[in-house]
Amino acid sequence: MNLAIKNALVLGASRGIGRAIARRLTAEGAQLILPWFDWPESVQEMEEEFSGHLTLQADLRDAESVQAMSRRIANEYGTLHVLINNIERGGMPVVHGSYRRPVNREQWQLELDTTLHAKWLVFDACLPLLRQAKQAAVVNISSVAAITGRSGPAGLLFSDGYTAANRGISSFTETWARIAAPSIRVNELMLGLIDSRHGPSTKGWSLLKEAEREALLRHTLLGRTGSPEEVAEAALFLLRADYMTGATLRLDGGFVLGGEKVPEMPDGVI
Repeated sequence: MNLAIKNALVLGASRGIGRAIARRLTAEGAQLILPWFDWPESVQEMEEEFSGHLTLQADLRDAESVQAMSRRIANEYGTLHVLINNIERGGMPVVHGSYRRPVNREQWQLELDTTLHAKWLVFDACLPLLRQAKQAAVVNISSVAAITGRSGPAGLLFSDGYTAANRGISSFTETWARIAAPSIRVNELMLGLIDSRHGPSTKGWSLLKEAEREALLRHTLLGRTGSPEEVAEAALFLLRADYMTGATLRLDGGFVLGGEKVPEMPDGVI
């Protein structure tokens, strides 16, 4: 897909990963639609950086708010070529503690509503706009929490609600690929520990003990966290991979494969 003069809806562009993807798409000549809801300081920065693109406030957990956004896109552009479905909320156990705590009474539902249901609301509302394009692409952003669950060293960062929500995203990706074919491709980008998401730029990472941070990096085959810019490059690959749909690309530095050692080959006995 040639992204020049294409319309792209990028969720979460007020912060880290979404911002990096938005920058990469503007460099390719895309016209952006950037919804926002909270994080006012980050929103101001986003609006200043992407002046000339459409920014609008929308609670993507609310069906009517999402429908209003899609109507605005239809009125402004008439079609949509790209959807970067990058919205999530996960309470890190090291920060939030147990769901049983009174302060976390609504946390479980917040994680599912934001990480899973909001993605469905946006895709469902935007599907008619995507079908107006001759060629369109959707990238669902997910986490390796879908595979690991709240276990191993990442159990301090991945909550149960967040892991369950991410497991559901893969079902969406495959179902939507079937629904949208052949003119719309739907793929998933599954992330490991990224600097701005479960990595050194987050509150959760700062609360970990040094030994706990080291354990996370030892569990990652490449021995480091990833950057938002690396996520943006992977997202761009999926947008351009014209013979790829219903697939999941894992960008985790080998986290899922970590923790298991390959033994030396024995001499054998025969």
